[in-house]
Amino acid sequence: MKVVKYPIKLDPNFSPIVLYFQNFRKRVKKSKHEEITIVVEREDGLNEFYETIIFSDDEHLEENLFYLEKLSKTLLWLYGGYKIIVVGPKKIYEGLKKIYLEGRRTFDSNFMRRVYGKPFEVVHMENRPESKRIERAIGKNLDGYRIGFDAGGSDMKVSAVVNGKPIFSTEIVWLPKLNSDPKYHKEKIRQAIYLAASKMPRVDALGVSSAGIYINNEAKVGSLFIQVPEELFEEHVKNTYIDIAKELNVPLVVANDGDVTALAGAMALKKNNLLGIAMGTSEAVGYINNDGNISGWLNELAFVPVDVQKNGPVDEWSGDIGVGCKYFSQDAVIRLAETCGIKFEEDLTLAERLKVVQKLDPTSETYVDIYETIGTYLAFGLAYYSEFYHIELVLLLGRVMSGVGGDIIVKTATKVLKKEFPKLGKQIKLVIPDEETRRVGQSIAAASLPKTNKS
Repeated sequence: MKVVKYPIKLDPNFSPIVLYFQNFRKRVKKSKHEEITIVVEREDGLNEFYETIIFSDDEHLEENLFYLEKLSKTLLWLYGGYKIIVVGPKKIYEGLKKIYLEGRRTFDSNFMRRVYGKPFEVVHMENRPESKRIERAIGKNLDGYRIGFDAGGSDMKVSAVVNGKPIFSTEIVWLPKLNSDPKYHKEKIRQAIYLAASKMPRVDALGVSSAGIYINNEAKVGSLFIQVPEELFEEHVKNTYIDIAKELNVPLVVANDGDVTALAGAMALKKNNLLGIAMGTSEAVGYINNDGNISGWLNELAFVPVDVQKNGPVDEWSGDIGVGCKYFSQDAVIRLAETCGIKFEEDLTLAERLKVVQKLDPTSETYVDIYETIGTYLAFGLAYYSEFYHIELVLLLGRVMSGVGGDIIVKTATKVLKKEFPKLGKQIKLVIPDEETRRVGQSIAAASLPKTNKS
């Protein structure tokens, strides 16, 4: 396998997956090759597909499988699915089936099985199945007295919103990933929501933005509850927001935090073809298409490959190397700070370690190097994401984007995009909202998710 490095001072072995893909296809075109289509299918037969080319000889079988493993993993986490359909050589189908059902992608297949409640499959077909897609409107309901709640991995944000105007917003530190008792999660969430409720004469609706995957307002899986045993998750966590909404006797909509990030941008900027990225405890992503709708995709780019270097950072949850959550989150800031020689006190939480970095002199070499590195990561990440989304505007939110560091990230990413991908550099604009919206914009947008009983 031939990788292409893009040397960065703090990460000299960084090998962007977009450059690897481009190099692979260039080499394939110069050799004997054949077409192949990878389809991912999710609930109700909805599916998405990707057509590409691979080497046609057995000599390149392992290289073909490495490329298609990265591609299929991307499709799964971007679109969602419990079934991979291979329309192409049977050797490729057999190889991918073994990788997902027995090999290094079993985390991915088990995760998708839990999300969709069906056995994970890799199947072979001679012809591509007919496409089946949907899209739907999201949020933008502003009437009445609303609560918007955003559950992150280090803090939760809650807003009381009256006729579209926030009258109260706050951030509350919590440690969901360190607690196995589901009562901790439920009580912390309830306390925050009731705090916002106390700021208004009544509550008409509750909208929730949360990391993880939610279907019909039920929590299916999420890193916030990583320590909660599965049997306790089913009994106590799955219906947390549903139970609180019943207590308040109000309509409820729970959405993935990435979609709410994109919604916040679309509402504030009145733009579509918008990719929202929240860099906080992890990477949360959402997409608003040309019609101002969402497509029902997972958009879990935290688990999508960014870097193909062998010794890249390891995601503790999935065990995978080089995925987005280690490049577009507070983990990236902390990792790069440690590379610069910064030593953190052991008892500091990740959010507190991020604050240590953010308090550095913003003109110092260390500070600039850290955020320029993340900006470079982002440019190559966006170039890769552009293979799957039509992106014209990128809205960047989350605590990593706070302060001067966020400005450096945007400036660097814009510069690298224009240099390395001129067409995208002209097409894509990166924006960051004002400081308050960067930190609590998602909870305010979340408040607009449900329709009230009076709507």
